[in-house]
Amino acid sequence: MSGYRHLVHPSPRRRALALLPLLLSLPLGTLLGTPLAYAGAPDAGPARAVDRPITYAAWDTTAELATGKARGVTTTGDQVALSTPAPKRLTVGSTRYEAGRWRSPWTDSGFAFSELIASWDATTTMRSFVDIEVRGRSAAGTRSSWDTLARWASADRRVKRTTYSGQADDLASVSVDTWKAAGAGLTRWQLRVTLARKAGTSAPVAVDSLGAMTSRVPSAAGPTSAPGAATGITLDVPAYSQMTHRGHFPQWGAGGEAWCSPTATSMVLGYYDALPPATSYPWVPAGHGDPWVDAAARATYDHGYDGTGNWPFTTAYAAARTGSAFVTRLRSLAEAEQFIAAGIPLVASVAFKSGELSGAPISSSAGHLLVIAGFTASGDVVVNDPAAPTNATVRRTYSRAELERVWLGASGGVVYVVHDAAHSLPTSTGNW
Repeated sequence: MSGYRHLVHPSPRRRALALLPLLLSLPLGTLLGTPLAYAGAPDAGPARAVDRPITYAAWDTTAELATGKARGVTTTGDQVALSTPAPKRLTVGSTRYEAGRWRSPWTDSGFAFSELIASWDATTTMRSFVDIEVRGRSAAGTRSSWDTLARWASADRRVKRTTYSGQADDLASVSVDTWKAAGAGLTRWQLRVTLARKAGTSAPVAVDSLGAMTSRVPSAAGPTSAPGAATGITLDVPAYSQMTHRGHFPQWGAGGEAWCSPTATSMVLGYYDALPPATSYPWVPAGHGDPWVDAAARATYDHGYDGTGNWPFTTAYAAARTGSAFVTRLRSLAEAEQFIAAGIPLVASVAFKSGELSGAPISSSAGHLLVIAGFTASGDVVVNDPAAPTNATVRRTYSRAELERVWLGASGGVVYVVHDAAHSLPTSTGNW
């Protein structure tokens, strides 16, 4: 890991390695080689506004999906579904699969991006899975190879969902769930999804949406944004503590400090009354409080990364519950306020050193997910912080300046946007 990659709770054996580069990189951040002031850093001088080019593009409707190239799949009913029979044959381990593919059109970001994070909403069974791939082009027209971002499935008994870090063979490489461009960056990109099911079966497998966020953002936070559209609004998001799950299911991270992402996401699902039913987690022992958090941890676990903090794995899980979820970056808390005003809470990725986030239940973190639930009348941020020791202490208020700094300066403003049909997205500024 390096810099703010990857600002989620790392697995215990990786946490120590993640902390050192984070501490070295957070105060300095650069954009295209130009030094930028880190807001609030000692002797940094006046904070300056920084450029944050971010775009999000997705294929969701039948008309949008029809713009891609299909082989062995159909694009009807607002989804890509595997045809019967499918033409392609795959062998994974000792199991034979039949498969089809859908490929997006080339998409121009409008700038040289340094990172791409894909998102998807898919339906699989125990005998099926999807593979997500990406390739790009430089401004000079050089095209990269296809890199595999993930093999994903809803369940994990037959297919272990995983990412493929590395693949640094040409113009980009994979870092868990983030595709990182080398050098000056890439300007165009293309996604490809392979849908596969066990040969000889009729197991359903479909993709309802596929998209990606591209960005080139500095690690500097810049000046604090002014309060705006959501001042005085707080959403009624239920409170769950990740710490009450300490020791649960070591095979999926053992709860506690490792489960901030599934816990935060469960709070948002609870807000939409979209938590999974008890019939979907009979394997959780009686007496485990908030068992839906255990279910979310299992459903988002990345066997390649060895953790539950994979951003698109989490939104894929949430999308199946609410109808829509994706990963993007926001440029400021002013943009976050637009979502709160629309009734949409956000899961935000932050990282902070001791003394940088007053009132936090933990002194520091190399990567943490929390819920932005609202804003006070003065513009400070009302959060549900899953790192609190109990459910009763999850709701907190953080300084606007401090939270914006440890969010933008760390993850570049990463959020999970999860919403249902009753809550429409605010007017987009290109990054959602």
